[in-house]
Amino acid sequence: MKTRLLIEITLSLLSARMRQTVVAAVGVTFGITMFITLLSFMNGLNNLLDGLITNRTPHIRIFRDIAPAKNQPVNLSETYGNTYNFIQSVRASNGRQEVYNANKIISLLREDNRVLGVSEKVATQVFFNTGTLDITGFMNGIDIEAEMKFYRFSDYVTAGNPMDLKYTRNSIILGKPLADKLLAKIGDVVQVTTAQGERFPLKVVGYYQSGLSDFDKTQSFANVATVQTILGKPASYITDIEVKLRDINTAPLLSKEFARQFDTDTEDIQTANAQFETGTSVRNIISYAVGITLLIVAGFGIYNILNMMIFEKMDTIAILKATGFAGADVKKIFMLISLGIGIAGCIAGLLLGNILSHIIDHLPFETAALPTVKTFPVDFNPLYYIIAVAFSLITTYFAGWFPARKASRVDPVVIIRGK
Repeated sequence: MKTRLLIEITLSLLSARMRQTVVAAVGVTFGITMFITLLSFMNGLNNLLDGLITNRTPHIRIFRDIAPAKNQPVNLSETYGNTYNFIQSVRASNGRQEVYNANKIISLLREDNRVLGVSEKVATQVFFNTGTLDITGFMNGIDIEAEMKFYRFSDYVTAGNPMDLKYTRNSIILGKPLADKLLAKIGDVVQVTTAQGERFPLKVVGYYQSGLSDFDKTQSFANVATVQTILGKPASYITDIEVKLRDINTAPLLSKEFARQFDTDTEDIQTANAQFETGTSVRNIISYAVGITLLIVAGFGIYNILNMMIFEKMDTIAILKATGFAGADVKKIFMLISLGIGIAGCIAGLLLGNILSHIIDHLPFETAALPTVKTFPVDFNPLYYIIAVAFSLITTYFAGWFPARKASRVDPVVIIRGK
């Protein structure tokens, strides 16, 4: 009965100051709406930009780097091995660039439960011949099915069928800017010259466009067997082994483990794209900081309105306490007012934030750099809504707690005597 009475008094006070109540609720609504919209849009944009890197980059790359031998012969000798040897103009060794025992390494990796997938790759520098000019490029021999499965390769093939690399003999997919330079259309034959001077004709079966123009100006893709044939190498010749992990966060640790286990060079995705990840982290911090600031500002609005309400309702508070209501009851009334405003504003903010996010998601966004993207990217992550609800309730709770404590300490005798 007492709880019901407190609720009725709360509703009466809210309706008596309806304009201030609506203003406070609108403040919370605006904060929640902008918090959800901002985070959804910013994180959608971050996911799009991150996808340009993570979708086409292995979590761990296993390869053999071109570098001088770590242990020079003089350091291995019995006479000078324990001395400080100063060697100048050290040249890289003439060792092979392929990964030793690549097939055995791939078999071991596929048996590892921490590994989601493994794909092989043969990469080489080539020259694309157009008239009397030679355009420097890079050819990637890939396992097309693995690339489509683990790296969403087909999402970046803007024309043609990527599976033609597997079923069409001596075929190639060109980066779109590179194809424009060569004036090569799908179905045309382009001439490719290796560093050894061997020339091969390849049929264009598609265009590739990742969104990174400088990358696409030089890149091309063919079947692993095709590139091995062009280089005159056996089927065991593999220059890179690309590893996709179940947990990307374990890449730095596993990269070092694989380097020791297979006695080769490795590179994890975090190291390869450290600067890009820093930019993503900064954008996330800015998004959360702006959104939370909006909610705090809305909380101060509720605090100011409740303070004014207490000042104007001193007589009412005094009468309540004089008729038997305890200070805790008065405190509950004003806490209910604050939370009522917060909950109403929160519900409206969630609805408006979701609606506004969907509107942005349907706005056209067309750019030549990202032909597969047609609308603005928005991330509808339920976590943003949970954070918004939790933070708005916490903010409005503390915004009401201080005025409610002040109201509970009002001395009715002093108020009535003053009147």
